[in-house]
Amino acid sequence: MTAKRSLPLAQVYRLIEPGPVVLLCTASGGRRNVMTQSWHTMIDFEPPLIGCVVSEANYTFAALEKTRECVISVPTVEIAAAVVGCGNTSGRTVDKFQAFGLTPERASLVAAPRIAECYADLECRVIDAKLRHRYNLFVLQVLKAWRSISRKPPRTLHHMGKGRFMVAGRTISLPSRMK
Repeated sequence: MTAKRSLPLAQVYRLIEPGPVVLLCTASGGRRNVMTQSWHTMIDFEPPLIGCVVSEANYTFAALEKTRECVISVPTVEIAAAVVGCGNTSGRTVDKFQAFGLTPERASLVAAPRIAECYADLECRVIDAKLRHRYNLFVLQVLKAWRSISRKPPRTLHHMGKGRFMVAGRTISLPSRMK
């Protein structure tokens, strides 16, 4: 049995972050931007739907609300410094692509850019924004998905709070009814 102690409720998110830290890219008014995000979750498989929380205080919120499209890029540990840098600066005052050495690539179905250095990119359209002002929640439909041709499992970053990250990458196989 494992000994346990009480955890402050404000730290619960550190236990259940739903997936890897991502870079959320937008383009609005001729200006591209990228923000670091870890509050997102899969909602459905086909078509793929993703719930995504973007604070109204973030520069990205207005672009996402206006254009209703974005790209979710999945970075790996190799660009961790850029991921943290994008999360600690505002697109209001900084061109984050230039400042952090990220290479924008043209997406095929949306105006927002993909990121060349990332393992994967998901071109998305907002299909539901009814809860954006109450919970900052946007529901995105993935329109096109791209991933690296590398067979190596990606070493993705998982936010644990206060500048701490866990790195995923080791793959194990266990019996499952799903094939």
